[in-house]
Amino acid sequence: MTARVHCLRNRLMLAFAVFALVVAGLFGLYVAVFVYSVEDRFFDAMLEQEAQQQLDQRATRGTWSPPRNAFTTIHDSPATFPSDLKATFDAEPWRREIAGTQGRHYHLRPVQPEGAATPGWLVAEVSQQLVVRPMRSQILALLAWSGLAVVVVAILAGAWLARRTTRPLSKLAALVDEMVPDRLPVGFAGGFPDDEVGVLARGLDNLSGRVRAFIAREHAFTRDASHELRTPLAVIRSATEQLASEPGLSERGRQQLEHVQHSARQLEQTVITLLTLAREENVEQDATPLAVLPVLEQVVIEQAALLEGKPVEVRVDVPADVRLPVPGPVLHMLLANLVGNAFAHTRSGEVHIEVASGRLRIRNTALAGDAEAIMRPFTRGEGSAGFGLGLAIVQRLCARFAIDLRIEGSEHATVASFSVQ
Repeated sequence: MTARVHCLRNRLMLAFAVFALVVAGLFGLYVAVFVYSVEDRFFDAMLEQEAQQQLDQRATRGTWSPPRNAFTTIHDSPATFPSDLKATFDAEPWRREIAGTQGRHYHLRPVQPEGAATPGWLVAEVSQQLVVRPMRSQILALLAWSGLAVVVVAILAGAWLARRTTRPLSKLAALVDEMVPDRLPVGFAGGFPDDEVGVLARGLDNLSGRVRAFIAREHAFTRDASHELRTPLAVIRSATEQLASEPGLSERGRQQLEHVQHSARQLEQTVITLLTLAREENVEQDATPLAVLPVLEQVVIEQAALLEGKPVEVRVDVPADVRLPVPGPVLHMLLANLVGNAFAHTRSGEVHIEVASGRLRIRNTALAGDAEAIMRPFTRGEGSAGFGLGLAIVQRLCARFAIDLRIEGSEHATVASFSVQ
């Protein structure tokens, strides 16, 4: 988060520097255009005065008079121009400023006497009178150093302004970056100014308080629910253990009692898993990944009652070395929900459990419907006797333990799969 704030600060400084550089460049361009324009305007004004004097002389005496300036000459036609000037003028006769060879520079002005068929031409070779061109390097250096100074000042000003502007944001970003669900800060909005950052800080402060209150309520609920749910389960377990020691219990009654005991143990594991999810606490994972096949075989036996009276074949093709790095109760609940759903929704045909392409696949001949819909809480599939929470709980378990669960369906089959090792 701090790096992002620094990036914002650097962008502000860069914006100031680029703006200053653009302004300095435009200013330098305007200065160069201005000094060249002033110099050209000076020569044009000089030639204009000379042209008026020559026209007066021509009107009075009928001939051109020698120009006042030694660097200015008058010609009856372009044919008498210097060779370097004539070559360029013949190609571009509209130009009035022409650079010659060997550093010469010409300014031209036509002089049209009254009644004359062709004009005369005033030619000023001003290479020795130029002021800007000899100083061009010094002017450019001055502009460059001035621009650099402006950029440095802009960077310093931008750094100061960016640091002052982003300091509250940096403080808020550091506070948010250090937030953890069990230690949410409250009452921190008073340390921020009454501006946009302050509004954001107050909003986060209010949200943090509400989340803290929500977490406190959740902890209280899970504590009470743990007691209320485990107490009747302990009573059931104790009663079934006492009942199992009765000598007159029939074989069928003993089988049913074993089912009750097993269901009670399964429910106890489920309660532990659900309470762990509700508390958002980390579950201690086994040091080594858990073998999938023994748990899967146990789940198939437990869920077999769902296939009674159905013409359904169950095939299990899972190697013994397939493992998944999750706790035993989590793996049991995951498989129990997926296998139980497959058994419950398959009226006839086959349930095939296999490992392919690094994924454990549970395929049953039943239409899946909308995969996203059946993963939502309280969405029951056809033939389901539950409340539509099983797959939603499975989805939360998979999200907690980074298990890539996929539910895919077609017109003839439904496939639930997740990654294994």
